[in-house]
Amino acid sequence: MNKKNIAKYIVLLVLVPLVVLLGAVAFDDKKYIFVSACVAVLSCVPFFMSFEGKKTSTKRLVLLAVMLSFSVAGRYIFAFLPHFKPVTAIVVIAGIYLGTESGFLCGALSALVSGFIFGLGPWTPFQMFAWGLIGLLSSLLSEFLKKNKIALCVFGAVSGVLYSLLLDIVSTMWYDGVFNPSRYLALFVTALPVTAVYAASNVIFLFLLATPMGKKLERIKIKYGL
Repeated sequence: MNKKNIAKYIVLLVLVPLVVLLGAVAFDDKKYIFVSACVAVLSCVPFFMSFEGKKTSTKRLVLLAVMLSFSVAGRYIFAFLPHFKPVTAIVVIAGIYLGTESGFLCGALSALVSGFIFGLGPWTPFQMFAWGLIGLLSSLLSEFLKKNKIALCVFGAVSGVLYSLLLDIVSTMWYDGVFNPSRYLALFVTALPVTAVYAASNVIFLFLLATPMGKKLERIKIKYGL
């Protein structure tokens, strides 16, 4: 692994969660908006680092913007179905076919941009990190997930549980002001029906969208040399 890749992972896996956790103690008085902006900027850094010396940068940016639009639009279109959303599926597909930086950025910005429709709050930085992390993990497992539809669906279900585990952190801190393990466990158990619906929606959307969208993305990458 070269120095540039190490720097990318430090930003995404160390600096971003550090900012989110540090910001958790400053959510009062709208400070979560500042934290969300910091997470968004940090999420962009690895993506733009990968632009260096590449003539395809604009095309990659447009492709990412399209995937982000699908994600935000999907969350809006399915707003009438609580917890049943295609966001995670699209983020996973972006990670698999567009790479680590694009996967993380698509996830993080999906939470931020759609938040302007559904509302921003203390949960927003955690949503950004959770969806960004899912995009990153899907990229790291891309070769395996491309070849195995069952593994892809299992990953979608696990992603739903991971998302819930991360979001329950902010719920716990909202109630108690500090991280309370007992409260955290109680919230997770209470939210199991919601988590189950969300995990199931990930499986369904990945089953339906992964192959057609993946084929389109592969053709675009070949056509434009991405």
